[in-house]
This record gives sequence, C-alpha cells and structure tokens, in this order.
Amino acid sequence: MTETKRGPLLLILFAALMAGAGNGISMVAFPWLVLQRNGSALEAAIVAMAATLPLLAATLIAGAAVDYLGRRRVSMLSDVLSGLSVATVPVLALVFGVQVINVVVLAVLAAFGAFFDPAGMTARQTMLPEAAEQAGWSLDRANSVYEAAFNLAYIVGPGIGGLLIAAIGGINTMWVTAATFACSLAAIAVLRLEGAGVPDREALPDGVWAGIVEGLRFVWHTPVLRTLAIIDLVATGLYMPMESVLFPKYFTDRNEPAQLGWVLMAMSIGGLVGALGYAVVSKYLSRRATMLTAVITLGVAMTVVAFLPPLPLILTMCAIVGLVYGPIAPIANYVMQTRSPQHLRGRVVGVMGSLAYAAGPVGLVVAGPMADRAGLHATFLALALPMLLLGVVAVFLPALRQLDRSYRIAMCCLS
Repeated sequence: MTETKRGPLLLILFAALMAGAGNGISMVAFPWLVLQRNGSALEAAIVAMAATLPLLAATLIAGAAVDYLGRRRVSMLSDVLSGLSVATVPVLALVFGVQVINVVVLAVLAAFGAFFDPAGMTARQTMLPEAAEQAGWSLDRANSVYEAAFNLAYIVGPGIGGLLIAAIGGINTMWVTAATFACSLAAIAVLRLEGAGVPDREALPDGVWAGIVEGLRFVWHTPVLRTLAIIDLVATGLYMPMESVLFPKYFTDRNEPAQLGWVLMAMSIGGLVGALGYAVVSKYLSRRATMLTAVITLGVAMTVVAFLPPLPLILTMCAIVGLVYGPIAPIANYVMQTRSPQHLRGRVVGVMGSLAYAAGPVGLVVAGPMADRAGLHATFLALALPMLLLGVVAVFLPALRQLDRSYRIAMCCLS
C-alpha cells in the first residue's frame, strides 16, 4: 500500500490529534481561570456545565449537518468556530483588560466552543471507514488508532495546558489552544476522500428535523446501540464531574496546576495504551467482556480516588481507568459504523454522542454545590458508588451479547 493511499487516513488522525489537544487544553484552562478568581467550585461547575450543556443538542445537529452538508466541510467549519471561541479570551483581555474575563464571559465562550466541537468530531469519525479501506487497514485497526490519537491528544492537551498555565498564565494559554484548531483545519483542508464531499441529497429526508428523527429511530430500534447509549449516558454523568470540577477544585485548593495536568495525563496515557492495545486484546477477549471489565473497574477506581489518597495512588488509579476504558470507544465506533447505512452514519454517531452527553450537565449541577458544602471526599464517593452499580447491572443486559456479532459495513439504504 502506497503512502498516497494512506494519506487521507493520516490526515484524519492528525486532525483528530490537534483538535483533541485543543479541547484538552481548554478542559484545564477554563476551570482554572474561574477558580483562580475566587476558588468557587460552584462557578467552576457553571463554566464546565456551559461547556457541556450545548453538547446534547449540538451533537444531534452535528450528525445531521454531516449527512446534509458533507463531512469535510463540517469538519473545517467546526475548527474555525472552535478556534475563535478560545482565541476570544486573550483578545478580550488585550482590548478591555483581564477584569472583563469573568465567569459569565468564560461560560459563554465555553458554551460557544462546545456547540461546534461535536460537529468536527462526528465528521472525522464518519470518514474513517472509507479512509481505512483506502489505506488497506481493517476497521478495528483504524478505530483503535483513531481513539489512540484522541487519547494522545488528552495527554498533550491537559499536560501542556497545566504547564503553560504555570509558565505564562491561563489567558495566554488560550493562544496555544487556538493554534491547535488551526492545525486541524489545515489538515482537513488538503484532504481528498470519497464520501467526504457534498452528499447525495436524494438519500436524505427533506427536512433536517425529519433526518434527526430518522437517526433517533434507528438507534432506538437497534438494541445494541440503544444499550450502549444508555451505558454511556449514565457513565458520563458520573464521571464527567470528577474530571471537570472535582480534580480542578482539589488541585486549585492546593495551588498545584501542574499536578492537575499529571492526573489528566495519567488517564490519557492509560487510554492511549488501552486503545492501541484493543486490536490485540480483541483476539483473546470478547467485546462484551471488555465492556464489562471497563465499567466495573471504573467504579472500583473511582471509589479508591474518593478517599483522596496520596498523588501516586491517584495517578495509578487514573491510569487504570484509562487502560480499561480505552477499548470502549473503538468498540462503539465499530458497532455504529457497521450497523448504520452510509447515508445515516453521521446522524447515528450524533445521536449516540448526544445521549452520552445528556447526563453530563445533571452531574455537574449536583457535583459543584455538593463539593462546596459536603466536601470533595463525599462528592467523589457519591459518584463512585453508582458507577459500581452500573457495572453490576451491565452484566445482566442481554443486548451487550450482540457486541460479538460480526456485521458488514452498511453501505446501502434501509429497506
């Protein structure tokens, strides 16, 4: 296989890495800018929620936008708008002074960026099957490396974000974030791939809303997709506050931004190893067993972290979380890509993503005030125990047995 045929896949992987790194830096920088002002976990939760609340609607719309407007075009537009949302922070500080960067401004900009990020992620993910075929890669391998690149982004992003905050401050760190989105934009701008351009409108419903409903209906009537979406919804609602509010609160109180970066890096390093290792693990362990191991282990690790042990143990638990959870996204991607028709692929990815994000704002609303009133230990524990219960319940879900059935990529319309 020539380098030219691998080019589209490599460009998609690079774009995913750069955009993911930008989001990783933002994940550290936005809460830090809020907490630096007054140390309020509630206000940090407000900003984190602002970056999460639009994701439910945005991901649904993103899936339809990809199917209606074209994958390459949507990916590029997403990078432009996401880059503008973070570049506005230092621009406002230069023009009006740092005092204008308050919780309202940060919440609005975080929400603006979050609204457009899912479109780029959905567009890149839906281009993988054609790019993998052109490169001569199996779909499992392409998904494994794609998710590894995403996890690598969250090693580079939060780690560099924490170090940059310590070195040049949170506001100037946003310039670096904007540059990563510019790199992603440049990669997709030169991409040429079958199926990435203007879609065939004859295969699509007349209205966008009708198209979204079609995607929702397809997911709901596909038991394995419906079950994966529910598991993601619950796990995201329990896990996201830990990463977006509780860890930033803990390390801000200790004035240790670099250690916050290390913790998030540990999760991503584990996720990188887990995602890359999925192609090998899948030869010996079923997809269902991998899924159950991930959810149960996540609950155990979160319970250990709830007791706020020394940093080395926190880092170890976070790395284990990433390691066992790393293969989950490649599995979900494979199921979506092989069970949905090509003309419906963007909306299926969008529906699955939006359902995964649906519980995030609820978790953040609960976790922020609870951390201020009951303390970090009690809040961590309140999130960890339901995660353990989720793992037990998942063992008895029959739809997860369909994870180990093989399907050809659905390229034609639904009958």
